Amino acid sequence: MNTGPDNPRAAKEHGNRLETGADSSRFTFHSSRITFHVSRFDWSSLVGTGATASAAFLILAILAVILSNVVIEGLPHVSWRLLSTGTATDMFDPQKAGILPMVFGTAARVMIMTILVLPAGVLTAIYLTEYARINSPLTRIIRGAVNNLAGVPSIVFGLFGLGFFVHFAGHAMDSTLYAGKSANIWGQPGLLWASATLAVMTLPVVIVATEESLRAIPQGLREASLALGATKLETIVRMVLPQAIPGIMTGAILATSRAAGEVAPILFTGVAYYMADLPRSLHDQFMDLGYHVFILSTQSPNVDKTKPLLYATVLVLLVLTFTLNIVAIIVRANMRRKLRMLQ
Repeated sequence: MNTGPDNPRAAKEHGNRLETGADSSRFTFHSSRITFHVSRFDWSSLVGTGATASAAFLILAILAVILSNVVIEGLPHVSWRLLSTGTATDMFDPQKAGILPMVFGTAARVMIMTILVLPAGVLTAIYLTEYARINSPLTRIIRGAVNNLAGVPSIVFGLFGLGFFVHFAGHAMDSTLYAGKSANIWGQPGLLWASATLAVMTLPVVIVATEESLRAIPQGLREASLALGATKLETIVRMVLPQAIPGIMTGAILATSRAAGEVAPILFTGVAYYMADLPRSLHDQFMDLGYHVFILSTQSPNVDKTKPLLYATVLVLLVLTFTLNIVAIIVRANMRRKLRMLQ
């Protein structure tokens, strides 16, 4: 076979190899075709990257300034006496005041709220994802209600809790449980009604997070389970929900983060200005860290004297919120690890 310069095909391939080898940075050879690569500086990407990085840095800087200020001003005044005792005489005196009732009330209402909101939110998300028709009027009404609920101001939830839980449900429970007696036990603000109000407020967060987690489960997993003879309910309980637990825990974390610092929804439904003892039942009122911060900053007769106690209370509230979130994150991480081991 002739491969010399007299062979036109060989000469063409030989020229292409020489040409691509001479300046490979300018073009490449693909199937006897030369493609040129022209590099241009993308200014729009540079501006977008710089703007987003600057915004992120600004947010982190503001957060660092706030946290550092709270830690510097509040940490020297945090003591075991402050955390382990209540307020017997003067709750505005840093030398005598304690915040144990506030810590207990805040932790209790967040935990009860989580117990109430998770089943309702998960069941609603399961119905919307697994059972409801996408274009049915009922589904549209439920989704519209969830979306509107997420935009309602928190003070409105407080008024709703006062009207529905305290006056309606509470008085109905008193009439049923204590018939013939003029008892007013459940028909007054209490720990249960404040937690239920917070559960209604955080319900959209749990629903949306659970829906996203359920949609991320492959449809083939459901079809395989149904093909093996499992019912739809068995498929959801045994196959879908275990895979969606990490996403459900994410919703619980977000709900906890929002509810821990809320004050407006509990103003009319259970929080107390002052209590010497801890709440002993679900219908008792309670003290709260967020509301106590508001009291210290607005009702103190001597703001400069109360300032150390105010900063210490804010620091404890932040630590309590972070602790509840960290516990939920650890639980979620353990569940994810167990799921990976099962797979």
